Amino acid sequence: MKRFTLFGLIVLSLLLLTSSSQITYDLSAQDAKKPPETIVMAKEAKLGQVTFKHLDHITKNRSVDGTKPIACVECHHTAQPAAEAAKVPPHKMVWPADRTTTLTAELLEKDPNAPAVNICTDCHARADTKPKLLPEIPKLKFEGSTEETVLTNQQAFHRTCGACHDAVVKARPDLSTPPPTSKKCVACHKKSVA
Repeated sequence: MKRFTLFGLIVLSLLLLTSSSQITYDLSAQDAKKPPETIVMAKEAKLGQVTFKHLDHITKNRSVDGTKPIACVECHHTAQPAAEAAKVPPHKMVWPADRTTTLTAELLEKDPNAPAVNICTDCHARADTKPKLLPEIPKLKFEGSTEETVLTNQQAFHRTCGACHDAVVKARPDLSTPPPTSKKCVACHKKSVA
């Protein structure tokens, strides 16, 4: 009976941990010093989850102009020295605060002392949730707006991914397979088949 109870508690704990997370990493056959191949996000979204092909974006020529992979700091903007982050408004902070290197896949693999890579929700938490690394979710007043926008994880993802995809389509209108734009929600959001 004790074994069954202990087993049940372990299974329940694992289910609660995995179901409460909005972002999971597919780290099968990978160690912590390699970027994940895919990242599954928004598992609870009404339109369905998003499977982000992380490795494709950082190894294939997916930049706006199509000439190079996307640099890690284009999304992980806190993973660079403060002087570099300040060049790209509105980014105001870096982590750790005394960071001296800019995150790259090569640095992550070669330097065992490289700072950990934060996931977006460490700063851009879900609405009404305190972020792990900040006293509150960042807020920003966009040009032409009178109101501040709370940059929750949903806001950060949609603004970052959508803006990049829109810029790619605008810069390269002749792509045979263009990325989904910010107006094509279900191109990224997929309902899982139960």
